[in-house]
Amino acid sequence: MNFGLIIIGDEILSGKRSDLHLPKVIELLSARGLSLAWAHYVGDDPERITAELRAAFAGGDAVFSCGGIGATPDDHTRRCAAAALGRPLVLHPQARELIMQRVRQMAAEQGWSADPNHPDTLRRLDMGVFPEGAEIIANPYNKIPGFSVGEVHFVPGFPVMAHPMIESLLDTRYAQLHRRQAWQERSVIVFGSMEATLTPLMEAIEARFPGVKVFSLPSVDHPQWGRHIELGVKGEPARLDQAYPELLAGLRGHGVTLGPELVR
Repeated sequence: MNFGLIIIGDEILSGKRSDLHLPKVIELLSARGLSLAWAHYVGDDPERITAELRAAFAGGDAVFSCGGIGATPDDHTRRCAAAALGRPLVLHPQARELIMQRVRQMAAEQGWSADPNHPDTLRRLDMGVFPEGAEIIANPYNKIPGFSVGEVHFVPGFPVMAHPMIESLLDTRYAQLHRRQAWQERSVIVFGSMEATLTPLMEAIEARFPGVKVFSLPSVDHPQWGRHIELGVKGEPARLDQAYPELLAGLRGHGVTLGPELVR
C-alpha cells in the first residue's frame, strides 16, 4: 500500500505558517520501514479540496489529510469530504460525547456551566459532524476527534494534535505493513561523473535485481563534498547484498572517484 499526504490551508501556501507535516510524516513512516509516495498542498478552496479528496477516496492509497476540520468559516474539509463521497454530514455520536467531555472539563477549569445548548457548545459540536459512516480518530491532546473514511484519514492542522494521531494510525491500522528490518538504503558519494553517463548502469542494476530501486541525488554545491552524485540502491537487505557490490563494481569500471559510503 502506498501512503499519501494532503496538507490543506492558505496559511501554508502564503508562507504565514511553515509546513511541519511533510517532514514529520516522512520521519514517522521511515521509522517503520515505510515511505511516502506523494504529497499535495491545497489552499482553502472548496472546489479544489473536493477534487483532491475525490481522487484520494478513489485512489486506494492510505492518505493522511491535515487541516481544515475545525468549525470556522475557512474550514471546508469536512464538507468537502462529504461532497466528494456523495454522503450527508451527520453528528457522530462518539464524537459528540468526546466533545462534551472536553466542554465539561473546560467548564470545571474555568468556572462556567457546561450547557449543551449554549451557542459556543453547539459550535464545538459542529467539529464532530462528519460524512455519514465515518470512524473517529482519537485526539489525545484535547479529545476533539478526527475521522476516517476508508483509507483516508482526517486530522487537525495543528502538529501537536495531528502527529500523534497519525502515529497511532500507523501503529494500529497499518501495523501489519511495518518492515523495520526489511528495508534499507546503501549509497556511495561519486565524484567526477554525470548522471547521463551513469544512467545505463542504473538501468542495468534495476533490470538484473527485481525489487531493487536505484536512486541518484546530484548536488552542485554541497558544503562538505561539493559537486557530486549520491548513487545508491534501496530495497530488502538480502537483495542489496548482491545489488550494491555490482553497483560499486560498475562505478569503478567508469573510472570515477568514490567517496564515503552511506547506509540508512
